[in-house]
Amino acid sequence: MVAEYTGLAAGGPSLAERVVAWQRQHGRHALPWQQTRDPYRVWLSEIMLQQTQVSTVLGYYERFLERFPDVAALAAAPIDDVLALWAGLGYYSRARNLHRCAQAVVADHGGAFPHNAQTLATLPGIGRSTAAAIAAFCFDERVAILDGNVKRVLTRALGFGDDLAVARHEKQLWALAEGLLPDSEGMVAYTQGLMDLGATLCSQRSPRCNACPLGGECVAKQQGRPEDYPVKTRKLKRSRRQLVLLWLARGDFIWLVRRPTTGIWAGLWSLPEFDSVEALEDAVAGWPGSTQALPTFTHVLTHLDLSLEPVRHQLADGANANANADAELGSRWPEGQWVAYRDLARHGLPAPIAKLLGRSDELFAAQEFVDQGEPL
Repeated sequence: MVAEYTGLAAGGPSLAERVVAWQRQHGRHALPWQQTRDPYRVWLSEIMLQQTQVSTVLGYYERFLERFPDVAALAAAPIDDVLALWAGLGYYSRARNLHRCAQAVVADHGGAFPHNAQTLATLPGIGRSTAAAIAAFCFDERVAILDGNVKRVLTRALGFGDDLAVARHEKQLWALAEGLLPDSEGMVAYTQGLMDLGATLCSQRSPRCNACPLGGECVAKQQGRPEDYPVKTRKLKRSRRQLVLLWLARGDFIWLVRRPTTGIWAGLWSLPEFDSVEALEDAVAGWPGSTQALPTFTHVLTHLDLSLEPVRHQLADGANANANADAELGSRWPEGQWVAYRDLARHGLPAPIAKLLGRSDELFAAQEFVDQGEPL
């Protein structure tokens, strides 16, 4: 049974009124995407902020807009350019959907984003909550959002203890969220306020309940167990996987292959991958040059611990040897190519690969990578 929000029942300020008042006085107002009503920029920020902290997104957001200042520029760009700018931000399906969405806006909507959440949600990569955020921030539509932060705020305030892994329970929370909406004049502050509360005060662990504008009536606080909300029983099982990587170099060039279109780092450029060190050694046996095993390291994804075992092989010079190697490489990896070290930044590389290469060649030294990957 869902507990009633006691502030509403007592006839005091509504939840929405409290959130709006708090946001206007204490919320965040200086983020770059808050200074615009341009749906392209708001959409870009919403996609980047999915599963990613604001501090990480800021630099990516600025660089992305410098390269793709509007939806037409993004739609016209090669997908490799998009992935290269996204590299390190994680969840790379977002970048591919971003590109597809821009192309759909240009092709199907004349280059202008739809003005309502229902139509926005039909575009690639835009879910119900993201569509609602764009519609509320840009067009003042009276529509509810329900991203991870907002789910946490509302389930705690309302004492909503039903399992959100069950579709009908999530549908019920959506209905409650819609019933709490303010009038359209307060939609921007209310929507931003819920996001700000979840990001600052109502954190997953150690929430600052005494500073929260909903603290006086919050059911979870009264129960003394806010960390128990929201309830969602189905969780990703963590696993571990070994990747043996071939760092194949020739002079100032490195051999890169494009990863498959599904799985981790889908569509990015990376090093050739083997099931075992023995399989890699068998593959390079007889190739001219020298082979060196490098230290193994672990890269932690949201759901997976990757044990990466790089082996570097430096091909020797020689026209005949290089011709034979190129023929074998082209046969084994038809979409592979030699890339100059100086040009690596133009390719979308997974964060650990960029870091690995940077250790010896001082690449990407000024760029911070936070890679969360995606489900296999």
